[in-house]
Amino acid sequence: MKKNYLAVIGMCAALGTLVSCNNDDDNKATPNPVELANHSTSPNIMLKKASGFSNLNIYNILSSEDVLEDSPAFVYGSMADGAGLLKNDDGTFSLINNIEADYAVARITFDETFKPVKGEYILNSAATAGTAQCSGTLITPQEHGFGPLYLSGGEWGGSSKAVFATDPFRSAADASTANILTKLGQWTCENAVPIGKDAYSDKTVVFIGDDQGDNTTPSGQLGMYVGNSGDLYGGQLYGLKMSDASINFEMDMTEGQSYPVEFVSLEETEVDLLDAECKNKGVMGFSRLEDIDWRRGSAANQREIYFCVTGRKKPDLVGKGTIYGRVYKLVLNENDPTGAGTLTCILDGDKLDGIAKAFHSPDNITVTENYVYIQEDPNGYADTPDKTHYARLYQYNISTGALKTVLECDQDAATAAGYGNTDKMWEITGMIDISDIIGKDNTFAIITQNHGWEPADGSAFTDPNATTVEGSRKEGSMLYVIEGLER
Repeated sequence: MKKNYLAVIGMCAALGTLVSCNNDDDNKATPNPVELANHSTSPNIMLKKASGFSNLNIYNILSSEDVLEDSPAFVYGSMADGAGLLKNDDGTFSLINNIEADYAVARITFDETFKPVKGEYILNSAATAGTAQCSGTLITPQEHGFGPLYLSGGEWGGSSKAVFATDPFRSAADASTANILTKLGQWTCENAVPIGKDAYSDKTVVFIGDDQGDNTTPSGQLGMYVGNSGDLYGGQLYGLKMSDASINFEMDMTEGQSYPVEFVSLEETEVDLLDAECKNKGVMGFSRLEDIDWRRGSAANQREIYFCVTGRKKPDLVGKGTIYGRVYKLVLNENDPTGAGTLTCILDGDKLDGIAKAFHSPDNITVTENYVYIQEDPNGYADTPDKTHYARLYQYNISTGALKTVLECDQDAATAAGYGNTDKMWEITGMIDISDIIGKDNTFAIITQNHGWEPADGSAFTDPNATTVEGSRKEGSMLYVIEGLER
């Protein structure tokens, strides 16, 4: 190749000024057609930036009241939640998005500029047995070594508390059928999260969050599935157990201190039998274990797992489970995911003079190479002035331990504009890093569940292709893009 390249240069020199062998157009980078803008008809007033984050650009991309040009009947439904984004071969984009309260999964198509143009449902309430689909994870070859495949978990409402695996390219005509990963077990399933492919070169490791809300004993377990690379059907299920016999409850752990953990094998998969087996084998119980994510970057980074425990305020749980919420870091064994690891509570919302004293039910979590982004779903007990606020997005610096508020839902401004009220607290959720996918650094998608916002005509923000409109939650959702947030 070098020889041919030099020959061309020599020919160009011989021709002199008669011919230019330099094609300037070939040397120019192809312009990125993505142009971030406010595409929703809903006003861009729902999120208020905190001090120190005034440089962020926030765009309201889609809301439940919007009509998409290629699918005017589509309704962006009630309580949109977990999501994953794909770039298609034709330059368009597909957002796979759980619609929690409609028990469904939507696919929203964006054109080359990242404007939403079409929506459809690829998994509906018939397929999920009316079971809420909460957080979600998109498996991709780039991050996981196989896929694409979208994972979601059945949490509440219906009878299918399983892990669902959905082809993101499937026809909407197949929305009533489901593919269930039985080997991953049945839980009060918030999410199923495969970690990065570099964590273990020959294994696929998936963590499952159990959002069980027992009023007497913290019972939300952390499950782990281990299979051969790319295998979600033939592996083994495990549960996280504390190795220190003095740790009986999560509140026995002190913020900032690391504790040894191990994993015990689990044979049951049915929800009640699995829960009983976990308790019999000493699997650690948390007060509503919610969302999970893993650190990006090196193989060692990918063995760092972070998860939120949102908390529960009940008399019999005092001293056992967190009330206001915690964030934990799990560090896995370098050679074997089932080997000895460590667990650390890095942020404790029950420590009322601590760094996380403002926590009011951390629920959803997004981890980059350098930061942990924590999203709140307030449980309605703001018992201190520090906790008296609407849902917030926090940034935790992994290197320094600094915790900052990035933004907060502005329900006062929204209510004044006719969007909901100040009585029902919104949730911030569905945050994903879309920088590499759309070609714009430091860019994230994020969602609000706008509790209390319903159509003025008394109808529902519910698509009949997702679930029956009668008896639905009616409430709307909004999707945003944040530009300028560090990764």
